[in-house]
Amino acid sequence: MDHKITGPADLVALRQKARARIDLRGGAKDLRITVHMGTCGIAAGARDVLSALMQELSAAPAASVTLQQAGCAGLCDREPMMTLTDKEGDVFRYGSLDQAKVRRIVAEHVLGGKPVEEYLIKL
Repeated sequence: MDHKITGPADLVALRQKARARIDLRGGAKDLRITVHMGTCGIAAGARDVLSALMQELSAAPAASVTLQQAGCAGLCDREPMMTLTDKEGDVFRYGSLDQAKVRRIVAEHVLGGKPVEEYLIKL
């Protein structure tokens, strides 16, 4: 455990942090982010992508985002990948990701509403 609990305030903070992580994974929201976690994705670094997303979304005012995992999307050469689906049903698939690219996508697309064109997979 990386956090030392010294009193009730620490327990409250720990509980709030846990609830925020759970909230990222449920409920109907304005934006759904899916990290593709098939074998090829995991081998390419999808766990790091998922971890970076959870960190960025937990630190950002992104209350209307649902984060989920799915299997392979069939584009193994573009892994690790994530798909963003907005409330209008528009789909944005990002590929060849790393933690720095994830931070930029969260800042510009998730929070700013502007897709990062250079990371998008054109189908």
